Amino acid sequence: MSLILQIETATTVCSVALAQNGELLAVKEVKERNVHAEMITLFIQDVCAMAGKQLKDIDAVAVSKGPGSYTGLRIGVSTAKGICFGLDKPLIAVDTLAAMATGAATFAGEYDSNAILCPMIDARRMEVYTAMFTTTGELVRPTAAEIIDDNSFAELPSEQQLVIFGDGAEKCIQALAHRGKLAFLSQFENSASQLTQLAAQKFANKEFEDVAYFEPYYLKEFIAGVKGAK
Repeated sequence: MSLILQIETATTVCSVALAQNGELLAVKEVKERNVHAEMITLFIQDVCAMAGKQLKDIDAVAVSKGPGSYTGLRIGVSTAKGICFGLDKPLIAVDTLAAMATGAATFAGEYDSNAILCPMIDARRMEVYTAMFTTTGELVRPTAAEIIDDNSFAELPSEQQLVIFGDGAEKCIQALAHRGKLAFLSQFENSASQLTQLAAQKFANKEFEDVAYFEPYYLKEFIAGVKGAK
């Protein structure tokens, strides 16, 4: 038995889900900037109520570990760690891009069975955090911060379909339009529900993090902006 609270805050989506034995019980989410800190604890209460569970009933907390928004990841991971400390429960970290690739299965009818899945998280301007996966979830290109231009992904066979999705994908369409086989999943959104399969596998294999020392996977160092003089 595994009752896992799942938290996804790596992008503008604030999402919380509850899953039992690899089956989704409840999910609550909103896509809006700068609401993660305000909404996350309310969403945790909501999914527990929707599933008829209490927070103390959970067996673990799974969190989307990044890459992604610095602030969003900090909020999600700190919330997950706080619950784990308070309830003495294990912490599971799920790679955000891998979870997105799993979630893309919902749109399987929109791309070829041998396509390459390329989740993209916005990293400002023409840069994205990205990786590549087969449609069965195997990693074929590791996570990287990449500036997308006309030469991006030139190593892929032209006859193999490239599927891009995530909040960094739309801005890349024009640069990649020369690829004959390109699919864009316009309806895709990050969701805590996408952690379900990977979190259940990690729970079964006891792949837990050190709650005291775990940090999000930022990929790049955070650089604070400086306000201009008025």
